[in-house]
Amino acid sequence: MKVTVVGAGNVGATCADVLAYKEIVNEVVLVDIKEGFAQGKALDIWQKAPIDLYDTRTTGSTNDYTKSANSDIVVITSGLPRKPGMTRDDLIATNAEIVKTVTENVVKHSPNAIIIVVSNPLDVMTYQAHIVSKLPRTRVIGMAGILDTARYRAFLAEELNVSPKDIQAVLLGGHGNTMVPLPRYTTVGGIPLLELLKDKAKLDAIVNRTINGGGELVQLMGTSAWYAPGSAAAQMVEAIAKDQKRVFPVCMKLEGEYGIKDTYLGVPVVLGKNGVEKIIELELTADEKALLLTSSGHVKEVMDVLDKINASK
Repeated sequence: MKVTVVGAGNVGATCADVLAYKEIVNEVVLVDIKEGFAQGKALDIWQKAPIDLYDTRTTGSTNDYTKSANSDIVVITSGLPRKPGMTRDDLIATNAEIVKTVTENVVKHSPNAIIIVVSNPLDVMTYQAHIVSKLPRTRVIGMAGILDTARYRAFLAEELNVSPKDIQAVLLGGHGNTMVPLPRYTTVGGIPLLELLKDKAKLDAIVNRTINGGGELVQLMGTSAWYAPGSAAAQMVEAIAKDQKRVFPVCMKLEGEYGIKDTYLGVPVVLGKNGVEKIIELELTADEKALLLTSSGHVKEVMDVLDKINASK
């Protein structure tokens, strides 16, 4: 199986490295617009294969998509990273054009690929890739929920002093300040979270830290995160490549699910060889529904901005 990762920056290179190290696929191709950059990253990953004992071949290309031809899965990480003081929405005009060009090249050379979008603003860039590719909604999805739930689970593990391996969680909505973590659906070793963490103030603080998780890292490092996002994208690739039928929250177009249409939001799905194989609709309380509708409205506003940008060209 062949996977292409477009964008050899921190997130893309991390994703490629995880894919190679875990031997998830046979071949990983890195593509980047910067001369020699993808080739260098790919060569570096390949040169540690004898050390970490894996066989996955990694190759790089400077903006030559012929090397990516017939990829089964393509991960798009291209775009400007978020800088201090920037919101994801500030990135829309520039990154939309980048994602458009990348998606056109991807579909030209790998028309049967499943596309995973990581570029920010995530929900709207998934929309851009979907409308440009003209592929079914089940084959153009965004990576956000896995990253957001990972942050949530990591913070809970610290608070409860337990292994993060034992924490399962789900969240809904957009990737940003309006995401909707769901403590009611969070468990620790099968035990409902609310049985173990009854201090509402502490739980609210963890939820708020999760919602602002990306911004916290930007403030600390001066740029967006990469280890967790790259690993999250690789986990999605693994679920598809191995037909694992994993239940993950991913961003995709909703067509009536949760009472929402024509909006790209994070929802729990079953992820397998065909991409999204089932959308899981959870029973929500009135408060949870209200939060999800607020998130949907925010994403739709930014989608409208993208529509105007596309219409003006």
